[in-house]
Amino acid sequence: MLLFVYAASSKLFNMAGFRHDMLSQPFPRQISQLFVWAVPAIEILLVILLFFFRTRIYGLLLAVCLLFAFSLYTFLILKHAFGKLPCSCGGIISSLSWEQHLYLNLFFLLLACMGFLLQLLEILDTKFHAHETGLTENLKKSRYY
Repeated sequence: MLLFVYAASSKLFNMAGFRHDMLSQPFPRQISQLFVWAVPAIEILLVILLFFFRTRIYGLLLAVCLLFAFSLYTFLILKHAFGKLPCSCGGIISSLSWEQHLYLNLFFLLLACMGFLLQLLEILDTKFHAHETGLTENLKKSRYY
């Protein structure tokens, strides 16, 4: 959760720099302009989803998707898939090479996947146990119904 709080706040507190970085990416200008607001908004939404028990699974799934997209993009940069090398990310990550950035993304992607799977197993176990014991009324009162 702290990763995305940091990521969103660093973008919002340095919006001019983030906007410049986004417009330097190898995307059409309209898409880059959309990303200027969409990326921090999605990161904030993700934090909100992670905060509540009933929406945590959705937050973890969104984190997996977002980190996968970031990792894929970083991999494509390393493979020179774009005509120009975009400028690096802001904040602490700006001091990393693209390869180090990919490893960092993959590390957080692995954590997000493990979190998603553990949360999913907990939800399934809670629902299975409630139905198995006939305590479906308690399931309706639980945080996973």
